[in-house]
Amino acid sequence: MISTARQGWRDLLAGANAARSLVLAGGVGLHAVNIFIVTTILPSVVADIGGLAYYAWNTTLFVVASIVGSAVSVHVLGRLAPRGTYLLALALFALGTLACATAPSMAALLAGRSLQGLGGGMLVALSYAMIRHLFPAALWPRAIALVSGMWGVAALTGPFVGGVFAQLGAWRVAFWVLLPLVGGLAVLIGRVLGQVAGGETRGAAFPGFRLALLAVAVLSVSAASLAEDVQLNALGVATAAVLMAALARLDGAATERLLPRAAFRPATPLGATYATMMLLVVGTTTIIFVPLLLQVLHGLTPLAAGYLTVVEALGWTGAALATSAAPPAFARQAIAAGPATMLVGLVGLSWSIPDGGASVAVIAIWLLLVGAGIGMGWAHLASRALALAPDGERDLAAASISTLQLLATAFGSALAGMVANLAGLSTPGSVGAVANAALWLFAVFATAPALAGVAVFAILARPAAQPAGTGLPPP
Repeated sequence: MISTARQGWRDLLAGANAARSLVLAGGVGLHAVNIFIVTTILPSVVADIGGLAYYAWNTTLFVVASIVGSAVSVHVLGRLAPRGTYLLALALFALGTLACATAPSMAALLAGRSLQGLGGGMLVALSYAMIRHLFPAALWPRAIALVSGMWGVAALTGPFVGGVFAQLGAWRVAFWVLLPLVGGLAVLIGRVLGQVAGGETRGAAFPGFRLALLAVAVLSVSAASLAEDVQLNALGVATAAVLMAALARLDGAATERLLPRAAFRPATPLGATYATMMLLVVGTTTIIFVPLLLQVLHGLTPLAAGYLTVVEALGWTGAALATSAAPPAFARQAIAAGPATMLVGLVGLSWSIPDGGASVAVIAIWLLLVGAGIGMGWAHLASRALALAPDGERDLAAASISTLQLLATAFGSALAGMVANLAGLSTPGSVGAVANAALWLFAVFATAPALAGVAVFAILARPAAQPAGTGLPPP
């Protein structure tokens, strides 16, 4: 199946590859659309069943469960094979969706959201893990770009679907409509993956304790971000750092690892690749505050502010699709240009958003650059991770892309909350304090792509020898 010949989008989307692409894109699309739908309908949900005090936990528990699902997916893949693992993930997602649709209380909704996150995290990780099993190496960048592009599609469709049902006062229907999509994808998976082998056999004990360490580390930062005391903020970050250090030590000595050994070694080619991807993801997490800042500082309506933030997702998707076909020489340039492009975008936002008189069109350009900064090199960085992984860890390396992406999102979002609150965002009725928070938020997070640029320089300055059997040229 592995080939070095140049292949295009037609090869990915024609014949048997079309159905395979639909499976991978469908799994990610289902997870992503659900996220945007729930974000849109959640105010209506709270107005109906209550639980405003636990509003944020809908996202927190969902993300933590997604991280666990992503981390555990490769271990299940080694036991159940691709079809069985996909169907298990869909079953968990469907059960969670059913629980949400029928939830009589916030507690029941949170349980459903946790199941949705567990199944959805598995679906996203499987999409990356199965790329190398379903497609030749020449199609890996395009397949990764297709999977990444589903987030842009979801960003456009999810808020619309959720908004329609919220407007009609039928938020439960927004969950019910997901179930036929789950059923259709399950049928397709049965047909496409029935005879597909895949999944490196993994034995030994299930890594439950290390998964718990991972979850508690994320929760500690998320909980600390809600406090207005800087000492509590620091305690949460320090606790997470200690737990992650313990996880790295335990995981490195285990035979059943959650992450490849190189994930904790940024000096290695694979570790530097992971570090670059995580830092770029951290740089995008400022987006969670953009709708609020646009409404308070620029007077935009919630709908207008929400859809303006979609520009960042479109920048990611557009850049990923446009650069996925790049030859090796240009791919290296795209990887190098990504952090610089995001840095320019975040610096631009640091002065334009605090300035209430700045043009919305200019803000849109900066948001586009932030998204393009991660999109233009994402497919090539992910392909590099697949290619650099040693024998016996390639499924793990592929699934770890989504695990590390979710970890970076969780930690980045929590840290963004800390920075914004400490800079004055939580000061009631003070537009000046909100503007100051916006300035500090984007200025501080501009350091993430700057550090990613250093990591990229290390990657490109010291290319590693290509592992045998990948069919790819040296990175």
